[in-house]
This record gives sequence, C-alpha cells and structure tokens, in this order.
Amino acid sequence: MALTNTQYNDIMREYDELRTQARHTQEQHHRHVVATIPEYAALEDQVSSFAGKYTQRIIQGDASAQDELAKEMQSIRSRKAALLAQHGLPADYLALQYRCPDCLDTGYVEGKKCHCFRQREISILYSQSHLEDVLEKENFDTLSYNVIAPECLSSYGKTVEICKQYALDFDKEPKSLLFTGTVGTGKTFLSNCIAKALLDSYHSVLYFSAVDLFQNLSQAVFSKDKDGLYSFYEDLYNCDLVIIDDLGTELANSFVGSQLFSLINERQLRSKAILISTNLGLGELTDRYGERVVSRIVSNFTTLEITGPDIRISRKTNK
Repeated sequence: MALTNTQYNDIMREYDELRTQARHTQEQHHRHVVATIPEYAALEDQVSSFAGKYTQRIIQGDASAQDELAKEMQSIRSRKAALLAQHGLPADYLALQYRCPDCLDTGYVEGKKCHCFRQREISILYSQSHLEDVLEKENFDTLSYNVIAPECLSSYGKTVEICKQYALDFDKEPKSLLFTGTVGTGKTFLSNCIAKALLDSYHSVLYFSAVDLFQNLSQAVFSKDKDGLYSFYEDLYNCDLVIIDDLGTELANSFVGSQLFSLINERQLRSKAILISTNLGLGELTDRYGERVVSRIVSNFTTLEITGPDIRISRKTNK
C-alpha cells in the first residue's frame, strides 16, 4: 500500500509548484505596493542606506551601532506596516502565503511527513473508494431534515449537533464513536459528514465498508508482500480516523474477530479514533465478535443510537 516512486515524486512536484506560486504571488504583491505606495518604496531605499552606514560602523567597532541599527529597522518596519494598513492591505500582504503553514509547503516537519502530505498520500492510496465523490453529496452542508420522520426530528437534530461538535473538537479529544440503529436511519450519511469535515481540516481519514476492510486485510495478511502488509497496517493504525461502515455485513469468522480486536486495541494504544456504524445491537455484536471486542467498544466508544423509519424508503415515498 506504500506510494510508488512516481506517486511520491508527483506529490513532491506539487509542493514545488505551490512554493513557486507563493513566491510569484509575493513578488506580484511587492510590485503592487511599490507602484501604488511611493512612501513604502522610499522606506525600502532607506533600509539599503542604513545597512551600508551602520555596517561600516559595526566593523569599526562602534559598540552602539548595532543597537541604533535595530531601532532604525524597527521604526521602518512599523512605518511600513502603518502604510499597508492605511491602504487597506493586511499586515502579511508581503509575506509568503503558504497553503500549509505547518510545513511551509515542503511536505515535511522536522523530518516527518506533515499532516497535509499524509492526507495527500491517503487520497492517492484509497482513491478507488470514490469517497471524495460521495462526500460532495453527503456532508453537513447538504444534510436535510425533510426526510426525517417528525417524531425523530428532535433526537436526530441532537445527534447531528453532537457529530458537528465531534469534528470541531477532534484535535482536543479524538474519541471513538459507535453509530447503532436500524437500517436506513442515516448512520452512513453522518459518518460521511464527519469524514468530510475532518478531511477539510487536513486530517487523514480512511473509510471502509466492513466487507471491504476485512477482504483487504485478508488479502494483505495472506499475501507474500510483507512490505505491503506492513504499510497497510501502518495506515490503519496511524491515520487520524478509521471509519468502518456497516459492521456485521461481512462474513463472520475467527479471522474477522481477531483483526477487529487488533485494530481497536492498536488504535486505542495510539490514542487514535475509530468510527463504527452497525445495524446490530450490543447483544448481536457480542454473539458475532465475542465479549473481548464488545468490552473494548463499550468501554472506549461513545454510542449514538439513531432510530426511525428507513430514510431511503421515505425518499421514494415522497417523490
């Protein structure tokens, strides 16, 4: 599941282009300021003049020259900032504007992949899930209460607010969530809403239907490609959020139970969140996956029960 050399080089080329564009924008802004604010250009000329004058004094051993230069430069910076403000320009108008302020569009922070690099990597590796297309249609902005049964509006609205707050507070406390309820009550939709909100804030999110997750795990575990297996586990264990949709629809066996326990356990050890949606109740989950798995879920997940009639049927009825 690791990036190919071509994929890695493509990402790094994108970062090069972002930095180049940032420099071009900065140069354009500077030309605009110099052309429209003559006083600003005059101050820049003063900087060059002061630099030459004070450098000579510093070389000659003038002890006060350095402090005087610092005061002059601070005065010029203040006057420059005032001129920008007077002309309705933001204070950082002439600064390099990076898309990612954490890595400065290099992709790395202190030798480690930045969150923006990881999200780009995740998007490439899991593009076959077509999650991006789904999220354009299923997110908090497109959420509608028109198909929710009147008697469920209050409880559903509260659940939606909890989900919105969950996404907002994710960095403070990345809790795991369990969505339970009958078929068609909007569990997958709300999972996608959370995924979109987190992706938009540069978090790495992996989405799997339960069937796809355990099929992929089975193929990876029993493959001879051990590097691929290691990379797959690294992604599963270290991304910001793993979403498992429709748990209980996959073929049940001991492999599934052990892999589910390992995934929950490893992510808890690393303080990483999981979002699971299922049509099964706790008793059914226990029968299917065992007490060990359900005990971890009960102890460490916040459970949100989403009830009501099947929304999909309601849509068809209302058409």
